[in-house]
Amino acid sequence: MPSAATGYRPLLRTPGAAAFFLTAALGRVGIAMTGFGLVWLLHARTGSYGTAGLATAGFALAEALAGPQLARLIDRFGQTRVLPCLLIGHAAAIGCVLASTTPAAAITAATCAGAVVPQLGALSAARWAHLLRDERADELPTAFSLESLANATAFLLGPVLATSLGAVGDAALASTIAAALILGGGAALAAQVRTAPPPARAYAEHARAGRRWPRSAVLLLALLNLAIGLYFGTMGVAVSAFAISNGIPGAAAPIIAASGLSGLLSGWLYGLLRPSAPAHHQLVVSTAWLTGTALLLPLAPSAVSLGVAVVVTEAAVPPTLVLLNVLTERTVHPTVLTQAFTWNNSAGAAGSAVAASLAGRTADAWGASAALAQAPAAGLVLLALSLLLARAARRPR
Repeated sequence: MPSAATGYRPLLRTPGAAAFFLTAALGRVGIAMTGFGLVWLLHARTGSYGTAGLATAGFALAEALAGPQLARLIDRFGQTRVLPCLLIGHAAAIGCVLASTTPAAAITAATCAGAVVPQLGALSAARWAHLLRDERADELPTAFSLESLANATAFLLGPVLATSLGAVGDAALASTIAAALILGGGAALAAQVRTAPPPARAYAEHARAGRRWPRSAVLLLALLNLAIGLYFGTMGVAVSAFAISNGIPGAAAPIIAASGLSGLLSGWLYGLLRPSAPAHHQLVVSTAWLTGTALLLPLAPSAVSLGVAVVVTEAAVPPTLVLLNVLTERTVHPTVLTQAFTWNNSAGAAGSAVAASLAGRTADAWGASAALAQAPAAGLVLLALSLLLARAARRPR
């Protein structure tokens, strides 16, 4: 097995790469903290989880809807011109949340903050594509694996940090630190001009063609991201419902933590490998693995067996996400790449929100095992779409 030195270290030694990757990763921890920070802040201010939930939902919904439109501006005018404007808007909106005196004002400000939060993961991925596309395209899967690791780490650390800071008694502290991380990481990223992809006007000879998306392929990729979101949304609710219904609520956290560690390990290992099979064939294999192992989830008789099934299933998720990014980069023109990455993120967020709501209702009506059965159903959708994408890739253009 290759060592990390032969996989990630040369990649990070690319001039400018470590700087933009680390600053974007730092900002992503802040983004991962924001939702939980809003919950602690607004519950402490209003005493209502309903208000806190509405503010968090408004933030997430605005981020999913506005993100692709902001990414379009970034593709058109460049990261270094648009990102500072977004950071100023986000800072102002979070300041309004902190200064709000009524629930309506807090919810409105939180929604505005979500509408202008910078999509740092998409910006970092676009920089990798710009740096590696011409002469080192075979290293893109490794770069996207590194992005996947950064994202998984952020969403492991962020909620823990926000919850810990909220629990110590200063309700505003988590939101303030989250905003500081986003602003610091985003500002440092905007200052790195040399690694930023050129704006669309730099591709004058291809600009018109670049705006014509290959719609069928892009739609398939968005649906695949929607389906992986269905899996994520299901697991967060269904695992908790399983632990509570079996009288062991404390088992939920170790199971979720183990699944996160499994994803980190598989993502790290996948980034060190360079399979010779085409990316769409690899996607079929990874989604088939996810589907097959997810069938074990609703059959688990105990917390231990569920934990094992979750760990095995989660191992397929990072390679799937990496391959979706690789296929997206190969499908769309560089002039719309940030938009494409952001649409993928929004589709995943939408799928997660729908699945979480459905899993909660299913758990209430038919029990936790029925909610866990949504996971293999999402896997089957993933597998069917992957086969459809592979079939489309074999057709002559």
